Amino acid sequence: MLDRRTGLTGLLLAVVSAAAFGTAGSFATALLDAGWSAGAAVTVRMGLAAMALTVPAVLQLHGRWHLLRANVRPVLAFGALAVALPQLAYFSAVTRLSVGVALLLEYSGVLLVVLWTWARLGQRPSALTGAGVIVALGGLVLVLDVASGARIDPVGVVWGLVAAVGLASYFVLSAHAEDQLPPLVSAWAGLAVGALVLGVAALVGVVPWRTATTDVDFAGRSTSWLVPVLGLSLLAAAFAYATGIAAVRHLGSRLSSFVGLSEVLFAVLIAWLALGQQPGPVQLLGGVVVLAGIVLVRLGERPADEPATVDPVPAG
Repeated sequence: MLDRRTGLTGLLLAVVSAAAFGTAGSFATALLDAGWSAGAAVTVRMGLAAMALTVPAVLQLHGRWHLLRANVRPVLAFGALAVALPQLAYFSAVTRLSVGVALLLEYSGVLLVVLWTWARLGQRPSALTGAGVIVALGGLVLVLDVASGARIDPVGVVWGLVAAVGLASYFVLSAHAEDQLPPLVSAWAGLAVGALVLGVAALVGVVPWRTATTDVDFAGRSTSWLVPVLGLSLLAAAFAYATGIAAVRHLGSRLSSFVGLSEVLFAVLIAWLALGQQPGPVQLLGGVVVLAGIVLVRLGERPADEPATVDPVPAG
């Protein structure tokens, strides 16, 4: 099993990161309701997050700029595949699918992580891990209430599966351990690349661009549009990505991907507190089932998943 101290630190970081990512929906809802396009909100989110991390990233790189040069290709891959791709694909999916179905397709990326660690690294999942996969995804179906008002479209399903590839890329590429960049630096560089990719997509019209500077409704009151913009950028992006990458390097991509499912639970809880969207009994039951699945995956992890052998993703 994972070293106790390392495992606990990794689990704490993963849960904190999931909670931070879980705030994104509530912050984004306030902006979207005020007239922002999803593409504009996501691009601004990534751009401001990268700017916020610039100074601490430069300080961490002082005297170690060779690490960034040595990891240019992995950083570009992370920014494009793990940051920009899932955002573009998810928002393309929700234009054709119900939100619950789109999210379920995206989070099926945890299955891709399991298959990757098995096929690429020879880490065959144990029976407990397999049971945890089934239980966690079953709970996710309940939390997202997929059956209620489900809207299916073949093109939307393809976009949802592309988003799943992007999510899996986030966990796999975050575990890159050769000539390792500090997690904060990896987050900064990846967010900068992601913002650039999304910005170019907006310029060529792939991503619709609309913004508004009127006050927004958030947490039951009218407030400046800057509040959700800063929350989306600093908490749900800069902080979430930095702690998430650190968590993956402690736990490995497989376990951290399943702990990451708790993001959906935090999103439901925060939407309840901030937007008054109270979850129903089925969603609450689903949350318990997801947690049970995560526990099974944690118990099923074997020594091969220890940080000392964390996924050595090739630089190419």
